Amino acid sequence: MTDNAQNLNEEVINEVATPVVTEETSSEAPRRDFRGRGRNGAPRGKGGDRRGGPKREPRAKPEYDQKIIDIRRVTRVSSGGRRFSFAVSLVAGDRKGKVGVGTGKGGDTALAVEKALRSAKKNMIVVSTTKSGSIPHEVMTKFGSARVHIMPAPGKGIVAGSSVRDVIDLAGIKDVTAKLRSGTKNKLNNARVAIEALKQLKKPRAYSK
Repeated sequence: MTDNAQNLNEEVINEVATPVVTEETSSEAPRRDFRGRGRNGAPRGKGGDRRGGPKREPRAKPEYDQKIIDIRRVTRVSSGGRRFSFAVSLVAGDRKGKVGVGTGKGGDTALAVEKALRSAKKNMIVVSTTKSGSIPHEVMTKFGSARVHIMPAPGKGIVAGSSVRDVIDLAGIKDVTAKLRSGTKNKLNNARVAIEALKQLKKPRAYSK
């Protein structure tokens, strides 16, 4: 082996044995710290992570609680084609003696619910209850094909079904039993007959006389 070949082999061995030190692998290179940063690497602050942002104010409690009892998609055929809208029926009440049933139609469900709530507020009634929150006497009434019988039931809570239970619950009435004496399954009529039955309740003083 000549001197030139021996020198060439030594240079190749030295290059292979010597590790390549880059800026990332060097112990002296600065390490990236992602703590306290958002997903995009930006520092967390008011516009960063949700937990680090400003606290939102709690929403104001609505005046009336509401429960949707029926929602339907209505199709209207015109010369231009079919047009779709939504019909909503709901019960609204403050759980303190006020309750009402309303209906509304709109191009989307949010608009229909808003109209139904407005209608329920217009048709609200004030229920006559006893000091314990129950009804002063039993009552039976009919609306359309729906018939309901509501009776006081001390210590039993609310025993009712269908939309009649929603009306009684949102009115804030306690310890009553309601039975539907008809076979109809129309939730809107069942809610309206419950409203008609609660209208017939007399005040406890007048009833005691």
